[in-house]
Formats: sequence, structure tokens, C-alpha cells
Amino acid sequence: MDHTTKKAIKMNDREDIQNYLSDVRNLLARHKLVEDLVHRQDMPHHDLVETLVHKQNMVELERLLDQLGSQPIARILEALPLDERQIVWQLVRDERKEEILWEIADSVRAELVVEVRLRSRSTMIRVFDLHEGRLRQIPIETREDLARVKPIWIDLVMPEDEQLAWAREIFGVDLPNPNELTDLETSARFYVEENGDVHLHSDFLLDRKDESRNVAVAFILNKSTLFSVRSKELPVFRLQRWRARAESGYVSEAKDVLLDLYAAEVEYSANALEDVYAELEEVGRQVFRSRMTDDEAAKILAAIAEEEDLNGRIRRNVLDTRRALSFLMRGKFLSGEQHNDVREILRDIESLDGHTAFLFNKINFQMDAIVGFINVNQNKDIKRLTVISVIFMPLNLLAGVGGMSEFTMMTQGIPWPIAYSGFTIGLITIGWLTFAGLRFLEKRKIKKYPGASGRV
Repeated sequence: MDHTTKKAIKMNDREDIQNYLSDVRNLLARHKLVEDLVHRQDMPHHDLVETLVHKQNMVELERLLDQLGSQPIARILEALPLDERQIVWQLVRDERKEEILWEIADSVRAELVVEVRLRSRSTMIRVFDLHEGRLRQIPIETREDLARVKPIWIDLVMPEDEQLAWAREIFGVDLPNPNELTDLETSARFYVEENGDVHLHSDFLLDRKDESRNVAVAFILNKSTLFSVRSKELPVFRLQRWRARAESGYVSEAKDVLLDLYAAEVEYSANALEDVYAELEEVGRQVFRSRMTDDEAAKILAAIAEEEDLNGRIRRNVLDTRRALSFLMRGKFLSGEQHNDVREILRDIESLDGHTAFLFNKINFQMDAIVGFINVNQNKDIKRLTVISVIFMPLNLLAGVGGMSEFTMMTQGIPWPIAYSGFTIGLITIGWLTFAGLRFLEKRKIKKYPGASGRV
């Protein structure tokens, strides 16, 4: 291929990229134009119209990007301004982003990588303030964003050291590393610092189909702000955020958030206990069958062991929650209304104690029943071996006699095939008579004691 041909191909590629860039800009301009018109006009359902227009343009733009290779998309991103570049980048499929980043200029790549990092950072640190009686989440991307807010709750999920440093510098609070929460001694789980900060370290339940475990969470009450630090996202925290956002007046200060988290944990534990009830009922239907193989018994024992472990975790969790609430009451950190809320939570915990104790008894009963089935199966096996031993005991004695020289002397004059054939028939007859006698005795036993089971 000569130089002129190569130059023509490059020119065609450049023209194609310009055409694609023109199409992308037209779609972005159309979206912005319609968005401005909708906002400018007093339309009764302008939010719905704006959403439909946005989706229509974005779907068309996403289809166009799917048809392009990595290099054309990289050139388009380089040519767009920052705000439009971010819109286009969000429409690129995640599995293609790494390949496109290799093709793009260093300065643009740095901007896109920072944008991804900021989005992940905002999920690690969640900041909430009160707005019209509801929790409102404030997006935090920089230290300056955090310094400007007056939050009542800051929730950190596996935060980076940089984010922990922001909170320490701005609020003057000593936040622990989430990886070191389980290293505390029992006596250091609840305490008050000299500056008045209240520290509580509690376990929260994480119950999934593939895993059930307790996750340590650190709470720090610093003046009018609650800090929570943990290493895992938990259902209780998602539930609390949803309730506080949806219901006006659900919380009014940081201690309300803390108490509601403990109340939600008790509710979540109660739901987990209901699941344990359901699983044990299913296991119970299998346990009370008339027959069960050893393999079935082993599977049921494993299922019961899992439920016992979960029940133990729930019991430990509610005990830990009770200790935390008792610490708050003894320390006189709560108002009169909050004291009443704590008493309600403690009453719920007392009811859960009775349920966990009942479940422990139920689990022990079912495990004893399963072990009983295993013992019955083993007894049946031993009984069969005993029957075989009884049948072959006289045969072994006769076989020993038949192998002696005296048997040869006794059958002298009789051809050996006839002698040994008759001897074999005699052994079979004696064995069958012994077996028939054992069967007769077993039937008489069953008639005399109808509850007796097992067959020879």
C-alpha cells in the first residue's frame, strides 16, 4: 500500500470521526434545547415531559456510541467540553471504558478517572441534614463540601484514610478505622471521652442466603452530629435512610437517628427469627417422617446447624443492643421522650429473648430426633449383621467338621462328588431353617408388641 493510499484512509477516518462528532453534538444540543424550553414554559407536567425527552435523546445517543469503536469515541470525548463529556461518558458501557481510556489523551483521562473516583467516594461517605423535617442527603466530593454543611448524621462505609482525616479536622472527632473495630475489649465498647464525645461500638446483623454474620459498627455522638463507621453496607441503615427521607418528623436530632437505628436492628432481628421459624417448620416436616436415610439426616442436621448459628447471632445482637441502650439511659444522654422510646425498644428485646429461647429448645429437639433416626438406622444395620452371624454360626461349625479327615472316613466308599454335594445341600437346608426360625420369632414379637418395628 503506497503513501497516497494510506493518507486517503486516514483522511476518511478523520472525516468519519467529524461526522460522528457532529451527530453527538446535535443530539446533545437537541436535548439541551428541549430541556430549556420545558423549564421556561409553565407546563403542568413539565417534569414528565422533560424525563421522556431526556430518555429519548439519551437512548439515541447510547445507540450511536454502541456502534462506534474505541478510537472514535476517544476522539469525540477529547473534542467535547467538560459538561458534555461527562454526559457522554456516563452513556458508555462499563465494559468498554477501560479500552477507551487507553486511547484517550492523558489530560482527559485524568478527568474521567477522577469523576469515577468521586462517584465511588460519595457512596463511602453519606452526609445528612434536616430539611423540612426530613433527612436530606448532601453529595460530598471534596473537603470543602464537607466543611460547608451542618449535618446531623455522617455515615461512613469503609471510608478512605483521607475521608477520616476530613472528619477529624473539620469536626474534631476521633473516628476509628473500620478494620479495627473488632479488636476492642468488651470494657471499651461504650465510653465517654473528656471532650464529651460518646462512643458506642455495637454489632449489627447481616442476614443473607449465602452468609449470616455480625458486622461491627462504631457510633460517635459529637455535639449535635452522629457519626457511624462500618466496613459493610447493612440493610438496617438502608431502611433507616428510606424512612427518615419519606416521613416528615421521623427524626429531629442525632440521638433520634441513633435510637431509630437500634430500633430498626431489633425489627430486623425479629424478621430474621421469623425466617428461622419458617426454616425449622420445613425441617420439622422432614424430621417427623416414618423413615429417613443417613444422607437425608446429614443434610437436615446441616440445615438445623445453620439455623442454630443464626439464632445465636440474633441472641448476641439483641444482648449487645440492650447493653448500648442501658448505657445511654444510665449516662443521662437522652430526653424524656427518648427514654420512653428506649423502654419500648427494651420491651421488644425482652419478647425476642423468649423467642430465641424457644427456638433453641426446638432446635435441640429436632437435632435429638435426627440423631435418633441415625441410631435407629445403625441399629438396623447391626441387627442385620447379627442375623447373618446367627445363620452362619452352625454352618461354620459344620464346614469345619467337613474339612476334617473324620468326614472322609465317614464317607468312605461314597464317591466324593456325591458326599460333598449332599454336605452342601445339608448346609443350605440348615441355614434356611435358621433364617425361617428367626423370622418366626420376629413375627411373634411384633404380634405381642405391635409397636416393635424392623424386619429380619
